[in-house]
Amino acid sequence: MSDQEQRRSAEDRSPPEPEQTPPERTPAPQTIPRGPGAAEQEKPPRPEVEELEDRWRRALADRDNLRKRYARELPREREAERAKVAAAFLPVVDNLELALAHAGADDPGTIVSGVRAVRDQAVEVLRSLGYPRYDETGVPFHPERHEVVSVVDEPDTTAGTVVRVLRPGYGEPGHQLRPAAVAVNRKQG
Repeated sequence: MSDQEQRRSAEDRSPPEPEQTPPERTPAPQTIPRGPGAAEQEKPPRPEVEELEDRWRRALADRDNLRKRYARELPREREAERAKVAAAFLPVVDNLELALAHAGADDPGTIVSGVRAVRDQAVEVLRSLGYPRYDETGVPFHPERHEVVSVVDEPDTTAGTVVRVLRPGYGEPGHQLRPAAVAVNRKQG
């Protein structure tokens, strides 16, 4: 931890300065007429109550300091995550530029294999970020993972089975970038 972070951490733990109201805003104490012996009934605040009130004020101040610290740190954390994702895609961009530089090659097969390798690299980056690719056929339709864009008649296939994947999906149910666009076999009947 750097010196600056340690100082910032120490500042966040320091107790808040008590708020003081200007004298002109301090309300005048109200006196309530009391019967005889009222002075005997009125007791000074107990030390336990004062301690509890002090702990309560400190807890409120700690909560407020924590809220302020999180408000300061959130933009930094977001920027750090954005930079991490962008850095993960830089090799993909570099390889696309290499593929474009070799676009005039005599053998189109090398260009196709190079572009395929770049695509595989991009899919691997998405997987490492928590969004694996899925494009399976022959699996049952699942509404959280698939989006039906076409219904087909395949006599040798079970109804409700994914027959073709038109656009792959990325992620897992409940945490996905997009569902797979699929063609599903129609119910027989």
